[in-house]
Amino acid sequence: MAMQVGGAKGRGRRLRPMSDINVTPFVDVMLVLLIVFMVTAPLLTVGVQVDLPKTVAPNITDNSEPLAVSVDASGKIFLQENEIDALDLVPKLMAIAQGQTDRRIFVRGDRAINYGRVMEVMGLINAAGFTKVALVAVAPNAGGGGAPTKN
Repeated sequence: MAMQVGGAKGRGRRLRPMSDINVTPFVDVMLVLLIVFMVTAPLLTVGVQVDLPKTVAPNITDNSEPLAVSVDASGKIFLQENEIDALDLVPKLMAIAQGQTDRRIFVRGDRAINYGRVMEVMGLINAAGFTKVALVAVAPNAGGGGAPTKN
C-alpha cells in the first residue's frame, strides 16, 4: 500500500486566482450606512414644531442651505431654532447672511397663527432687502414632514 502526498498530479498544476468577488462586506457596510442616514435625516430639520398648511405648489429645486424663520402658534418668532424678538430679526439675518440679500429665507408659519403675523415677519425681512423669501407649506399628500414648497 503506497500513499502519495501531493504526488505528481499536483505538481504540474498552477493555482488559479479566484475570480469571484465577495460582496458580503460591501452589503454590510451599505446597510449600516443606510441605517445611520435614516436615523440622522429627521434630526437635520428645523426643531421648532409648526403645523404647516397644505399646498399644491411645486417643490423648490435649489440646493443651497436656506435660513428658516418660524412663527409658532403663540406668535413667537424663531430664527433657525432660537427664539428671537421681532426687532432683532433683521440685524441677525443681516449678520448671518453677511450682507448677501439674495440668500434664501423660508418663512414657516403655524396653521393656527393669524395670517397678518406671518405677513409682518415677511414684511420685515423684505424691507431689509432680502429678495428670496418663500413661505413653507406641506403638500396635501405628505404627512407633515414634506419638502418645502414655494408659494
